[in-house]
Amino acid sequence: MRELLTLFGLFFKVGIMTFGGGYAMLPMLERELVNKRQYVTMEEIMDYFAVGQCTPGIIAVNTATFIGYYQAGVLGGIFATLGMVTPSIVIITVVASVLQSFMDYPVVASALSGINAIVCALLAHTVITLGRKSLVNVISVVLFIIGLIACFVFDITPILLVIFGGIVGVVYSKIKEGKAK
Repeated sequence: MRELLTLFGLFFKVGIMTFGGGYAMLPMLERELVNKRQYVTMEEIMDYFAVGQCTPGIIAVNTATFIGYYQAGVLGGIFATLGMVTPSIVIITVVASVLQSFMDYPVVASALSGINAIVCALLAHTVITLGRKSLVNVISVVLFIIGLIACFVFDITPILLVIFGGIVGVVYSKIKEGKAK
């Protein structure tokens, strides 16, 4: 039971501090789950993010579920998920009930603008961290460039890009495996 409560607490902490979506939580997950507790590796978190991107639902919740399940089975997945969503439910309920009356105040607009700037910094940190760990060979750099072009020029849906990347990764590994033999 202690491990389940620990998972709930960890993901509650991540959930309450995650502004800007699932990718913004990567630095916190790295600090809490990789560096402090060694629950998972950064590579495993990136794998969970990739799978979370391909499955229905919110990437942050999917990732919490995967990591919780990895640590403590089905109950671990449930507790981690509840930990991740509880802060959002509480905050959204409170904010929705009072935000409209405060939106006209310049200080509120300024605070939200400041939060948005910090979220951009967190996302940039995440992109740099993922890039350092993922762009390790020519094929991964080529896939990265193809993905950027596909997103920005052709507006291709991310799910197709993730599937394409997975297929290319499998084909590339099979070719490499064949050459090794």
